[in-house]
Amino acid sequence: MAIQECHLTALLLISVLGAILGSLQVGYHTGNVNAPAKIMEEFFNQTWKDRYNETLSEQSLTLLWSLSVSIKDFGSLLGSLGVKYLADSFGRRNSILIVNCLSLVGVSLMVVSKAIESFEALILGRLLFGLFCGLVMSLNPLYVQEVSPTVMRGAFATLNQVSFASGILLGMVSGLETMLGTEELWTVMLSLSLIPAVLQYFILPFCPESPRFLLLNKGQESKADAALLRLRGSPEPVLAELEEMKAEAAHTQASVGVLEFFQKRSYRQPIIIVLCINLASQLSGFNAIINYSTRMFHPYFEEAKYLTLGVGAVNVIFTLVAFFLMEKAGRRRLLLIGFIIIAVCNLLLTVVDSVVQTVPSLGILQVLVVFCLISAYELGPGPISWFIAGELFDQRGRSIAMAFASMLNWGGKFLLALLFPPVLKVIGGYSYLLFMVMALIGFVFTWFRVPETKGRTFDEIAEEFRGAEILPLHDKNGFNTFS
Repeated sequence: MAIQECHLTALLLISVLGAILGSLQVGYHTGNVNAPAKIMEEFFNQTWKDRYNETLSEQSLTLLWSLSVSIKDFGSLLGSLGVKYLADSFGRRNSILIVNCLSLVGVSLMVVSKAIESFEALILGRLLFGLFCGLVMSLNPLYVQEVSPTVMRGAFATLNQVSFASGILLGMVSGLETMLGTEELWTVMLSLSLIPAVLQYFILPFCPESPRFLLLNKGQESKADAALLRLRGSPEPVLAELEEMKAEAAHTQASVGVLEFFQKRSYRQPIIIVLCINLASQLSGFNAIINYSTRMFHPYFEEAKYLTLGVGAVNVIFTLVAFFLMEKAGRRRLLLIGFIIIAVCNLLLTVVDSVVQTVPSLGILQVLVVFCLISAYELGPGPISWFIAGELFDQRGRSIAMAFASMLNWGGKFLLALLFPPVLKVIGGYSYLLFMVMALIGFVFTWFRVPETKGRTFDEIAEEFRGAEILPLHDKNGFNTFS
């Protein structure tokens, strides 16, 4: 793809990179608590002992630590509820800057928790940071998609997942005992995400607001024109994009409420697509492996934590692969490839788990299958599940759709974190068969119901759903689904 065709400018790149610093923070605090967990649990126990002159029971300590870990995902669920109000009231870029305050305050509370001897401050900090996660993981792709040229929209939206995966890897590395995951330095480790948080305030104020928001939400054509000109660097693409936005505005009603969003006829098929793709992605096994890979590898490898770093590295590498393939292979093809490989990997994990205890040398095969599953997830289902909602809805429904997708994503993560340990204890390796079923559901649904959105404008995509109860995906001349 020629650079001239996609009108790639320095300001466009800076705007995208400035926005995805938020997902870097989210990933960092997803990956940094596993390695130093025992040290932080001891802080909880010591704080309790200093207050009440008694130690916490093992059960109480486990419960308290589980609360402090899972409360981030719970906060993310709550944060998702505010996406529409912020995005439509203050704009996409300004909303990212507003919610960044939650990250600053939340992380600051976590950092000072040791100094003030308050594990409550750490838990409250993770809750506030969770609110930030739920908001920013919707606002980022929303802003990125709306400032990007159509031919680079999917690739740039994938950068949100690249940043998230990079944050996870950085968190894993910083949490190692040989790095900052020590009794003396774990608060320093938590504080590092303040760097990208502060950096956003030096970058984003100089980046333009979403031109689509300015024109379609606020009716400010001159400001939209100026923002587009800054982003594209040439008046030629600006005229074409403005005409496309005006065409969408002509088909879009003044506003869409939450209740109307779920009742609107033209939204029914996109809602079902977002629901199925997100749940199939989140419940296909990736999150269980990210959370419990060290525990999976530990019985067969002494240095399991370094294999977990390998999981993080593979995660980053294949988000980058997805970035380069997104506009060549298309969303639909990457979803199909990703889901079917994930299904096969889960089947193999079930087989390996049933024999690895008697043949420990097969532990290396388990590692390879895990790496393959992570690769397949990040090749398609992972990044696409976060931004597909933004492509399937018109401007008035897009912010609610992104909030809905965020709730499904974080809800799936929370559900898996809550249910996977007891399910694993009851049925062991057969739990991977449940993930396999979810991946197969994702594959079948994608084959029959998910259209290709690569290279299509927002209005062209929305046009296919207007007035249609069921999208005729078999009609190649209509939605170009199979190309």
